[in-house]
Formats: sequence, C-alpha cells, structure tokens
Amino acid sequence: MSPFTGSAHRTDDWRHLRVEEEGGVVTVTLARPERLNALTFGAYADLRDLLAQLSRENRTRVLVLAGEGGGFCSGGDVDGIIGATLGMETSQLLDFNRMTGQVVRALREAPFPVVAAVHGAAAGAGAVLALASDFRIADPTARFSFLFTKVGLSGGDMGAAYLLPRLVGLGHATRILLLGDQVRAPEAERIGLLSGLTEEAGADAAAAALAGRLAAGPALAYAQTKALLTAELDLTLSGAVELDAATQALLMHSADYREFHAAFTGRREPEWEGR
Repeated sequence: MSPFTGSAHRTDDWRHLRVEEEGGVVTVTLARPERLNALTFGAYADLRDLLAQLSRENRTRVLVLAGEGGGFCSGGDVDGIIGATLGMETSQLLDFNRMTGQVVRALREAPFPVVAAVHGAAAGAGAVLALASDFRIADPTARFSFLFTKVGLSGGDMGAAYLLPRLVGLGHATRILLLGDQVRAPEAERIGLLSGLTEEAGADAAAAALAGRLAAGPALAYAQTKALLTAELDLTLSGAVELDAATQALLMHSADYREFHAAFTGRREPEWEGR
C-alpha cells in the first residue's frame, strides 16, 4: 500500500474499536461484549480506515485482532446492520458489501502479519475476519460459523469462497459454506483452519507471544512473504517463480540481508531493522 497521503490527518480516535500499540504490536479489540462484539457500520469503516493508516505509516510490525468478553465476534449486528439493510436501495447495499470486502482485502494486503486470537463464537463476518488473518490462534471454546446461507445470503460473502477452499480444501469449504454449521476448535484444527490450539482461555496470551516473536523478526522479509502468498494464489508456476526471483533480488539489497551475514560471521544474533 502506498505511503503517500493527501491532506487528511492520521487519527487516534477510533470510536468503534479499542486500539493499543506497544513495541510494534498493534492490538485491535472488538469491544462490544454485551453484543458478542457484533459489527456495526462504524466498526467496519473503522477497521477499513485503521488498516489503511497502519499500512501507510510503516511502523506496525504485527497486528493482533481480538474480541472482548465471551466471544471473538458474532458477525454483523442483527438490528444495526441486517435490519437496516432491509430498507436500502441496491446502490447502498453494493456500497456496504464493497466496504466489508475492503476490510478483508486490507487484512490480506497489509504489509505486516495479522494474528487473530479466537475464543467463543466467530460467526458470519467474525469468521471471515479470522479467515482473512495470517494466523488463527484459538482456545477449545472457539467455534466458527459461516452463517450466510442461514440468513438467505450467499455463503461466498466477503471473499470466503475464495479464501476458505485455499485453506481447508474445496470439499470442507463446500460443506462449511453451504450448510453454515458450526466448526468447533478440534475439527478446525484437524482440517487446517487453525494455526494453533491452546488451553482454555489461552488464546490471547498465545497470540501475544506469537506477535512478540514476529515483531522481533525480519519485518521486510515477512511483508514480502505475505505479499507473495497472496499474489501467487492465482499465478502459474512459471509466473510464481519469476515473481519469487524478482523479490529475492530486491531483498538481497536490504539492510536485513547484510545484517544476517554480519551476525552469522560475528557469531551473534541478528538485529533486524525491517528495511
């Protein structure tokens, strides 16, 4: 994402999210526990704009996405979104659905790893937010529900039909998206939906530990690896290896590449600069 901006100023006033930053780790908490962190129009827009801002500023090493209270995220607010969309015109509905897709694109295209810490319900859009993250760390209470067909909509909402088959395979994705049944933590781990399964109530701590490890690592290498994982989903092998070659040639001019060699020959740990 381009670092160049116009006249708009950055903001620290995120009214629909709780945002905390420490040591290059930005923790974004969905904080409506009384509604199981159901998303509102404002929450979607804040996520879209926050991700764009963090991507431009080039100081975030890792983003952790978490939910307060009894669950990760129960999806779109039934009254605040589903009820409101019943009275919208097609053009307004298209704008809304494009906005939710922009959040997913921003998660996938952000130049830093995203770690979702999942406990309890990750339903509807909440399940897709976790799906679009680079890592999904969950405890045994986690349950993923792609509920879109159960409300009369396509199971392919927000890019789910693109992302999920690439993660768990077409067979599992077809069952999960068509039926909308819960996928509990043990099954999610078995089919590859999870990056890690913790003890009960351990997801936040495990996600924070992973974020700390990533924040201390070679940020530029991580950013380019993530970019290639996304870009090469749709490339031929020949296109992929050519893109790999060009990326490696650029990274071989990086300060981190030189630092690895200096650390190795000096028998010390690298001090990664992320450039």
